[in-house]
Amino acid sequence: MHTCLIVDDSRVIRKVSRHILEEFGFVVEEAENGQDGLNKCIAAMPALVLLDWNMPVMSGIEFLVRLRAHPGGDRPKVVFCTTENDVAHIREAIAAGADEYVMKPFDHDTLQIKLQLVGFA
Repeated sequence: MHTCLIVDDSRVIRKVSRHILEEFGFVVEEAENGQDGLNKCIAAMPALVLLDWNMPVMSGIEFLVRLRAHPGGDRPKVVFCTTENDVAHIREAIAAGADEYVMKPFDHDTLQIKLQLVGFA
């Protein structure tokens, strides 16, 4: 069974994402900002991280850079889930170590396709 950490400051987004991911068989944890998410990754590295861009305390990009620099932080697949859709943001996310990118709002089918692209059938 795969684990997923949802890092998003929106309780609604976390709830919707959790529902979809649990349908796919993931064990889901949540974090409301990048610092909380990083602490949870250090404690127990998930297989997948769904990551928001704009959050208080620590942004998604800062979280991703710190995660990838941490021992074992290269293992999780990271899917950015954000409203930031310009090419510069997408390039920055990929350069920082994101595996995929999905636009909010997303649905079950869109997320399923992205999960397949990063290796979760």
